[in-house]
Amino acid sequence: MGLKSITRKKIKQFISEGFEDGQPDLKYYAFDWDDNIVIMPTKIIVLSDSGEEVGMSTEDFADYRQKIGNQPFEYIGETIVGYAENPYRNFRVEGDNQFIVDSLLAKPGPSWNDFVECINGGSIFAIITARGHTPTVLRDSIYNFIVTNHNGINSALLVENLKKYRDLSGEVMRDNQLLIKEYLDMCKYHPVTYGEGSAANPEEGKINALREFISYVQAQSKKIGKKVSFTNDVTNNFIPQIGFSDDDPGNIESIKDFLNKEYSDEENPVKTYLTKGGDKKEV
Repeated sequence: MGLKSITRKKIKQFISEGFEDGQPDLKYYAFDWDDNIVIMPTKIIVLSDSGEEVGMSTEDFADYRQKIGNQPFEYIGETIVGYAENPYRNFRVEGDNQFIVDSLLAKPGPSWNDFVECINGGSIFAIITARGHTPTVLRDSIYNFIVTNHNGINSALLVENLKKYRDLSGEVMRDNQLLIKEYLDMCKYHPVTYGEGSAANPEEGKINALREFISYVQAQSKKIGKKVSFTNDVTNNFIPQIGFSDDDPGNIESIKDFLNKEYSDEENPVKTYLTKGGDKKEV
């Protein structure tokens, strides 16, 4: 895909850091982690009416989170009445080491192929998750994906595309491992319950993270725009286009409400995708 322009009162050029067929591929990405990029084995701990701790998958939690603590309900043969003590223990800093292990054991989620496309193309991305791990743990897990060529990720192709961008921008080349590390440092990691924040209601944290990412890629686009030579002499207004995917309908609806309030249809930089149940659809 080459550089494109559209006309609506003025021509706007959409560009990004990824490459396809030798040109920037116009894409930025923002991903929820659980049940979207990957299906992790990590469990949220809830409490039965008999006082027993019960592990609940993140996929099931998206369906039941509004009921937990508000009304009893049946779940895998138990009557759930609320949260166990420290129910998100596996999703916070104390679960950092296990997260790195679980990520390599996880099954691909509905957005895995998009994630592979993003990485292999060298596109800038954000991880926006309700988890509360140390942000660098998310980065380190993705680094492990890259250096092990995990499930379709191609570190050689990533390096090739990163070198194309360096060549385009006139920047000094780096060795391959340093290029990968610098690339990952340019991406953003938002475990929105790290420090403070509600894992039961992560919508506000995800909105704030996406707002920050939009500002970041707008600044990145302007930098690229100063370095790319176009064949036309139109003054371009660089507007990044971001795809955001999440498996939780509540998160998607909150994100859409935020976007509708802050952007007109023409200026909205984000397309939202719901991946609940393993199917990806634009909403």
